[in-house]
Amino acid sequence: MSETTPQPTTRQRLRALLKSQGPADAETLAGALGITAMAVRQHLYAMAGEKLVSFDEVPRPKGRPAKVWRLTEAADAYFPDGHADLTVDLIESVRIVFGEPGMEKLLAVRAAHQAAAYEARVGAASGLKAQCQELAAIRAEEGYMAAIEDDGDGGLLLIENHCPVCAAARSCTGLCAMELDVFRRVLGDGADVERIDHIIAGARRCAYRVRAK
Repeated sequence: MSETTPQPTTRQRLRALLKSQGPADAETLAGALGITAMAVRQHLYAMAGEKLVSFDEVPRPKGRPAKVWRLTEAADAYFPDGHADLTVDLIESVRIVFGEPGMEKLLAVRAAHQAAAYEARVGAASGLKAQCQELAAIRAEEGYMAAIEDDGDGGLLLIENHCPVCAAARSCTGLCAMELDVFRRVLGDGADVERIDHIIAGARRCAYRVRAK
C-alpha cells in the first residue's frame, strides 16, 4: 500500500509563497493559493501575532493603501537551516588547521568578547539577584530560554531550557567550559557559580547555582 504525502497547510503554502515570490498583498496571495482574500488575511494577521510576518502600507491611486506582507526573520525557523552543520564543519576545520592550542585561543577570544558584552549590561544592575536577572535576560534574547529561580536554600538558579548552539557544543566541549567561565567573570568575585545540570550530559536543561560568597 502506497503512503500518501500530507498536503501542506494554508500557512505552509503562504510561507512558501512569500519566501519564493517576495512581498505581496492579500489579493495576490489569494489568487496564487486559490482561496479568498479574507481567508488569507485571517491567516496573515494570526501569523503577524506570532511575529512571523509584517507589512508595509503602499499607497494606491485610489482607495486605501495596500498592505504588502513579508516574512520576518522569525519565519526562517520554518525553512531548512544549515547553520549547525556549517558551525560543526568550521570547528573541525579550525582543529585540523590550528590544532587544539589554536582552538583554545579562539575560544578564549570569544569568551573575552562575550564577557565584555555581558558586563556592559550586568554591571549596571545593583545586587547579585538583579545581576543574575539581567544575565538571564541577555541569555533569553540569545535563544537560551533562560530564567532565574530561587534554589530554596538562599541561592539562585540560572536555568536555560534550550541550547541554540547544542550541535557546536557537542563538537567542541570547550564552548561549555568557557561559558561557565564567562558567567563567573561577569558576576564577579562575590559570587560562586556552579553548573548543576548540563544538556550535553543528558539533562533536560542547563542550570547554574549562584550563591553569594
